[in-house]
Amino acid sequence: MNPGRLPTNTNAYYRSGYAPQQPARPAPDVRDDYERWYTESVPSNRMSLSLRSGILSELASIPGLTDGLFDWPEWYISEGYKWSTAAHSLFSPPPDLARKRRYALESLFVLRNASLLEQNALELANHSHTLPLVLKALNILQCDRDEDSEFLLHIIDLYHVVAAKIMVTPTTSAPWNPLQPLQQIASQSSNRSMIIAALTALTVTLSNPVNAVNITPESPALAASIRYLPLFVDKPLVDACLNYLYVHISHMSMAKAFLLHPEMPAVLKLLVSLLLDEQHLLEERVVLDISGTIHTVPSTTVSTRDHELTREELDALLAKPEPQRCYDWMKAMFVAKPDGELTQVEFWNLYKDVFSPYQEQYPLLVASDVIKNVNSVFPEAQAMVLQGPVQRFIVRGVDRRKDSIVIDRFKCMWDRSRCSAPAFTAPGDLYDHLLEHLTKIEAPETPCLWASCAAPVMPKPSLRSHILTHISPSQSVAKHPSQSDTITLPSQDSPYPIENPTNRPPPPPRSTVITYERPLIDPPSIALTALLCIRILFRTSFASTDVAPRADADHFGFPGIVEDQDDQDIEGDTEIGESEREGERRGRKAFVAVRRLMEGVRIRDEVLNGWITEMVDAGVSGP
Repeated sequence: MNPGRLPTNTNAYYRSGYAPQQPARPAPDVRDDYERWYTESVPSNRMSLSLRSGILSELASIPGLTDGLFDWPEWYISEGYKWSTAAHSLFSPPPDLARKRRYALESLFVLRNASLLEQNALELANHSHTLPLVLKALNILQCDRDEDSEFLLHIIDLYHVVAAKIMVTPTTSAPWNPLQPLQQIASQSSNRSMIIAALTALTVTLSNPVNAVNITPESPALAASIRYLPLFVDKPLVDACLNYLYVHISHMSMAKAFLLHPEMPAVLKLLVSLLLDEQHLLEERVVLDISGTIHTVPSTTVSTRDHELTREELDALLAKPEPQRCYDWMKAMFVAKPDGELTQVEFWNLYKDVFSPYQEQYPLLVASDVIKNVNSVFPEAQAMVLQGPVQRFIVRGVDRRKDSIVIDRFKCMWDRSRCSAPAFTAPGDLYDHLLEHLTKIEAPETPCLWASCAAPVMPKPSLRSHILTHISPSQSVAKHPSQSDTITLPSQDSPYPIENPTNRPPPPPRSTVITYERPLIDPPSIALTALLCIRILFRTSFASTDVAPRADADHFGFPGIVEDQDDQDIEGDTEIGESEREGERRGRKAFVAVRRLMEGVRIRDEVLNGWITEMVDAGVSGP
C-alpha cells in the first residue's frame, strides 16, 4: 500500500456526527380575534375534524353548524343538478360549478356519517330541513345519471333517519311520496349499492302497518328482488332482496297474490337452494360404523393333507450325513403342537420309508436314535408310554406338517367323494369318466352319488343330464376387482357348500358404515329469512280450501229461513274463491316439485327443522 496515494481528505469516508437542526415549529398565534384554527387548510383543522367526526357535542359547540350543512345540498337539488347535462359528461364542467358540487357532496356526506350515531340521528330526524331535502332529492334526481348517483346514494342513506316518520296514504301527494322513486331506483338502477339501499329503505318504510296499503302485486321492487335473488355470492344484495320479499308476502292478500305470480315456483326453488347453499358451511361429516360380526369361508374349496417331501427337499437331505439329515428331515415333516401326538412306530416307519432306498450312501439310524432325536429338534416333545389294555409308545408334542391345497376343479367326486381317480385336465374327460360310473350301475333308476348331492332317484338318461350340473366350466368366471376371495355366511352355523346357493338366506353386509351430515350451529340470518318466506308460502298454499261457514248459517234450528243475498255479492265471492283456489293449487304443486330438494335441508334447531319435516310430508300427498 502506497501511503502517498491516500486521500488527503480522510473525513470523506466517515459520516459526520453533526446533524443540522430542524426548523422550529411556529408557535401558535394566540392573539385576539385570530381564527387560524378553522381558516387554514391543514389536516388538524378543528372545524373540519368536528364536521367529519359526527360527534354531537362537537357539532353542538358550533351554533348553526347543522343548518349550514344543509345549505349546499339544498342548492344542489334546487339549481346544481340542472348543470349536469350531456355536454358536461363529455367535457369538464366550469371550475366554479365543480367546486360547488364538491361542497354539496361533502356536506351531505358529513350529514350521512353523523346520522350513523343514535344521538345525531335523533337530532337530524327532528330537524326541519332533513325531510324536505330527502323527499325533494328522491323525486328530482335521476338514478341513471352518473353526476347524481353519489348524491342520491347519500340521500337514501339519510332517508333511514326519517323513515319511521314516513306515512304514505292514498291521498299523499307525489312530492311527499318517497315510495315511487325508491321503487324506480330498485328496479331500474344498475348501481349495486343504490339497489341495496333502495330495497332496504322500502323494507323499513313498508314494515310500518300504516304503509302496507302501498304494497301491490305488480310492485317494481318485487320484480327487482326476484331478479337479483339468484346471486347467492353477493350476500348483502340477496339479504336486501329477501328482506323486501318477506315484507311483501307477510300480508295475507299479497301472499295469496304471489302464489299466482308466474315466477313463484322458481322463487320457491331458489329459497330452498339458498338454505342448502348456506348449510354446507355449518355442517360436520359424521361416520358411524355399525358393522356386526361377519362369518366367512373361502370361495374356493380347500383341503388339508399331510406334507410330503418334494423332490427338491429330498435331494437336499440325501446329501447330508446323519444325524444332521434326521434333524432336517424332522423339521420339514413335523411341527410342534402341544396337544399333538404320533406313535413311535409312525416316526420310525416314515423315516425308514424315505431313506431306506438310499442307505448305501449313508446308513440308517436305528429306531431308538430316531426317537431320541425328536427332543433335539422339538425340546417340548416327549416320548412316553401310555398304560392301558394295550401299551402305546407315543411321542407327544409334535404333529405332521399340513399342506392346504385347492381341490382340483375336475376331480371326480362320485361315490360320495370316494372315487380314487386322479384329477382330469378338461371337463370332457371328467364327463366320460362319470359315464363309466353310470355304465357300471345295472339298475334303471339310481340317485346321484356326487359328493353330498341330495337329488332324488331318477332314470339313467336324466342322470346323464344331471351330472353335467356338477362339472365346472372349462374356464373360471372372471371376478370383479372388488370381489372378495371369501364368501359371507348368514350365521356362524350356516352350512357351506349347499345344494342351491341362490336360495340361501342373504348374509349381512360386511361393512355397514353410515355417513351423514350434522349441523353444528344455527343458520345465519339470511337463511332464516329465506325459511320464513318459505313458511309463509307453505301456510298460504296449504290453507283449508273449504269455505268457512257463514255467520248464523244454521239459524239455530231454523234451517228454513233463507236470507236474501245480492247476485253481485255471490259472483264476487265465487270469483275470489276461484282465484284463491287456483293460487293454492299452484302453491301445492310448487312444493311438491321442491320436495326432493327440501329433504336435504338440515337445521340444528328442532322447531325449525320440524317446519322442514312438515313441509316435506305435506309435499308427499301432491297438489
